[in-house]
Amino acid sequence: MSGLKNNRTLEILRKAEEGRYGILAQCVYDANQALAFVRACEAKRSPGILQLFPITVKLGGGPFLRYCIDICHAASVPISVHMDHATDAEALEQAIGLAEQGIAFDSIMVDASHAETDEENIAIAVPYIQRCNALGIATEVELGRLEGGEAGLRVIDGGMLTDPSKAEAFMAATGADILAPSIGNLHGSYKFVEGGPNFRQEILKDLQKKDKVPYLCLHGTDEISDDLFRECIANGVSKVNVNSWLRDPYCVALAEGLTTKSMPEAIDDAIEALEQSAYRFFDLLGSAGKA
Repeated sequence: MSGLKNNRTLEILRKAEEGRYGILAQCVYDANQALAFVRACEAKRSPGILQLFPITVKLGGGPFLRYCIDICHAASVPISVHMDHATDAEALEQAIGLAEQGIAFDSIMVDASHAETDEENIAIAVPYIQRCNALGIATEVELGRLEGGEAGLRVIDGGMLTDPSKAEAFMAATGADILAPSIGNLHGSYKFVEGGPNFRQEILKDLQKKDKVPYLCLHGTDEISDDLFRECIANGVSKVNVNSWLRDPYCVALAEGLTTKSMPEAIDDAIEALEQSAYRFFDLLGSAGKA
């Protein structure tokens, strides 16, 4: 759509798909995590996507979202701002309302995967996607259903794998730009999954062949191996959602620092911990030096 011609998220993903590398889409919870992520992107000359959960936007409102947009869009490398897992009307109305005030996400996941059927998923998502597109906001949807939950999101029981044969029609019906497939991934820990993560790479391979499924997003990446990240990127994933891999080192460093150092020193340690963790991911996903 013409309104999305210069969309920042889609431009980042377009270049990633062409270059066959992945983009780190990192969830942040506070201003210092956001700052650390931007600094890391700049240091490694990597594009990035800064993500916020609805619960974080609900807490910080327009001022926090404005801060995130300002530091990302002012960065010396391309960084967009994305709302992850907007699963209910309250979150979507807040995000769209802020956009109407000039404080707009670059992209939003309109997540109706909790619906009982694909048709219901589409019916819930379409009105919001149309409103997002009118504001120049790209959208992500989920076909199938991931189990689990995190960061204030509803917990989903009973995953449902994505059927690649339905993907083109689903994307056409929703009008969305990014597809989050269910390939055996889940939100949360794989520790209780017998044999560990079991990703159906054939689903990604089939989706990669679909002309009308331009960008694939990998969710549920906690605890998976470096080789599995690489395999998913090789099979067409361009947006890679990450949460605890960078969040936890930040939190550990902050907690430890506050017991022995001044608060500014502890914050500096936490920022450094997140930056160092991000560096590893830029190298792993192949995005370092691509900005």
